[in-house]
Amino acid sequence: MLTFKETGIDEKIIRAVEELGFITTMPVQEKVIPILIKDDHRDIIAMAQTGTGKTAAFGLPLIQKTNPSEKFIQHLILSPTRELCLQIADDLTDFAKYTPGLKIAAVFGGSSMDKQIKKIKEGAQIISATPGRLLDLLKRKVIDLKRIRTIVLDEADEMLSMGFRDDLQAILAATPKQKNTLLFSATMSDEIKKITKGYMNNPVEISIGKRNSGSDDVNHICYMVHARDRYRALKRIVDFNPDIYGIIFCRTRVETQEVADLLVKDGYGAEALHGDLSQAQRNVVMNKFRNKNLTLLVATDVAARGLDVENLTHIINYSLPDELDLYTHRSGRTGRAGRKGTSIVISNLKENIRLELIEEQLGKEFKHLQVPGGQEICEKQLFHLIDRMEKVEVDNTQINSYLPSIYKKLEWLDREELIKKFVSLEFNRFLDYYKNSPDLNKTAVNDKVRRKDAESTRFFINLGKTDNLEPESLTGLINEFTGVNNIEIEEMEILKNFSFFETDKKYTGRILENLTGNKFNNRVIGVEIATKKENGKKSAARDRKDNRNSSKDNKRRKRSRNYR
Repeated sequence: MLTFKETGIDEKIIRAVEELGFITTMPVQEKVIPILIKDDHRDIIAMAQTGTGKTAAFGLPLIQKTNPSEKFIQHLILSPTRELCLQIADDLTDFAKYTPGLKIAAVFGGSSMDKQIKKIKEGAQIISATPGRLLDLLKRKVIDLKRIRTIVLDEADEMLSMGFRDDLQAILAATPKQKNTLLFSATMSDEIKKITKGYMNNPVEISIGKRNSGSDDVNHICYMVHARDRYRALKRIVDFNPDIYGIIFCRTRVETQEVADLLVKDGYGAEALHGDLSQAQRNVVMNKFRNKNLTLLVATDVAARGLDVENLTHIINYSLPDELDLYTHRSGRTGRAGRKGTSIVISNLKENIRLELIEEQLGKEFKHLQVPGGQEICEKQLFHLIDRMEKVEVDNTQINSYLPSIYKKLEWLDREELIKKFVSLEFNRFLDYYKNSPDLNKTAVNDKVRRKDAESTRFFINLGKTDNLEPESLTGLINEFTGVNNIEIEEMEILKNFSFFETDKKYTGRILENLTGNKFNNRVIGVEIATKKENGKKSAARDRKDNRNSSKDNKRRKRSRNYR
């Protein structure tokens, strides 16, 4: 592993970096920095997870290649969210501490545009921006990108999944043809491949780990439970990990808020992060979480995009994401900078095929564990309490004056009784809660497989991606029109012109009766019972690949058009 000195970085930048505590490079920095230092015109595609040191990988060379005497935008960095945009600007400002005359500005939505324009006009040479706000400034002719030398697309896959494709194309079209283009992404989707072909010139490809794979520092664990026991399993997982500091991912806003409310009610330091929060509310929640006033953040994938929080111990998938790549993004938020992390899935048998597909993409297998029982959890919590007690620092100057009264008050207790009472004071709630607690682990798996078809119904619906149907909107319209809050949706597949989903069989009549004939985005909804998918990974993949060509689905398309 190289030191920063060995990469060719200037002494004044190294001085700032070393003051931040960094001496040797991380893998992505070791590979990217020397190329950028030696070649001003080399495009790069770097496949690396968030938290692997990407900002320094592109940021240090950009600072070194900036001419502080030239008061125009020389380098542009695009990222998907306000949080990441600000973090990049802050990190670059720290790296440029001993580079006089260099100015860095952050440009993002949800904040004063006038202040941002003022910074740009003061001669900022490096801009960290979100696509929406930057495009707005371009349309107002406030910003000029005609002379930029480098454009960085950070977390490119996230920007595309958030719907910034048209914005990115408009921004790239406003930049000169002769420039350095650097693309950083955790996954390589077809959309990213189009960008690399259309806007990059013979790029060098750098991959940290396998393409589209997860970090080697993350353990992947699965707990298999009944869907109805999902929250109880979550509580046990949290209780079994007393030092947990993590994010719990849910599929919908409704589920996110409900899980957060239940955790708060049960005494946990948790809050929700979803799209219904204003920017001010979001800032309050994130400040609490970063300061560890909260230990659990319950979030949707959309709300958590671009979040970069250090030292997360766990990611918990309360619901699996609908897109496989999202699991890679979720799990990549832990196990960073050489630290170990854990990504947990709370699953049920209906999700076996999706788990296998995730394993195939990651190149890693889930470790299937039994949900901890009451006795295991109580033992773990007890020894955690004792460890805390052993390590607590005693300030004799503060406590000594109280000790005579304390000794007198407790003199009737012998040593053994004193210890019992001390432990019980903190520990009784766990003993009470887990007394006679049931086993949540799935048993008789073969029996459950036989019962699976009897327990759920698979539906065809004549809405798809062309109707702007998203997983959250499908779940929302099912809950809205049926009048049942938080129906659990399984095996959701949103295709181009139609979709499939499964729910508990008891909701079959309600879904057919209440969704059919209603409207979504001015489209009359049609719902039918669909045939069950075959079991097995290959048949699931074939079902997705060939559904457009099957005669049965061609008939469905005709019916779909009749609903239009």
